[in-house]
Amino acid sequence: MSGSAPAIRVLLADDEAMIRHGVRLILKHSDGIEVVAEAPDGVRAVAEAAEHRPDVVLLDIRMPGGDGLAAIRSLLALDPAPRVVMLTTFGDEPNVLRALRDGACGFILKDEGPQELISALRAAAAGDAVLSPGVTGSVIARMLRGVSPALGHPDSEDERIARLTARERQVLAMLGEGLSNQDLAERLGIGVGTVKTHVRAVLEKTGSASRVQAALLAHRADLRP
Repeated sequence: MSGSAPAIRVLLADDEAMIRHGVRLILKHSDGIEVVAEAPDGVRAVAEAAEHRPDVVLLDIRMPGGDGLAAIRSLLALDPAPRVVMLTTFGDEPNVLRALRDGACGFILKDEGPQELISALRAAAAGDAVLSPGVTGSVIARMLRGVSPALGHPDSEDERIARLTARERQVLAMLGEGLSNQDLAERLGIGVGTVKTHVRAVLEKTGSASRVQAALLAHRADLRP
């Protein structure tokens, strides 16, 4: 339709053809999302991404002959670099942590529903972190075991949280649940643009470099929406 936003271009990378087929079918019926390429392993994913220039790469963590973890940095070295969302399963938290450290913008469980998958891809394309609620808690718990309480910040956690307004504290608590901007907007009954403003304020006031760091802070402070 004339004047509509361009479709989100997605590359699917998974060694299981049935999973790629299923995801493609889901996305085929999603407005504004187009699957431009597929790959059975990480090496092929990098090659296909270099050729087709997707906005988002949906990348399986574990693939024989070139897994997703090995491909992340090569994908992010492309210009322009795609957003990388990892496909994962329960119990794969160590690899999820490595993927996040290497630059993936988030992760989603393979058994999430179609709407959750669609929302994750749209969130990634919009610049959001994608933290699947189904596994965020266990990933955060692992991260907490290996991170000092203040994350090197000169101010205490109480001081950082005290800078927030009541609504910003609520947003911080919801970031701890791994919610996207769209999810936050629906829960709070406000627009996505307003949510983005609140999230930026939360990151700036708490000195958090990312939504993941903000989620860590929320968990350590035991914040509840």
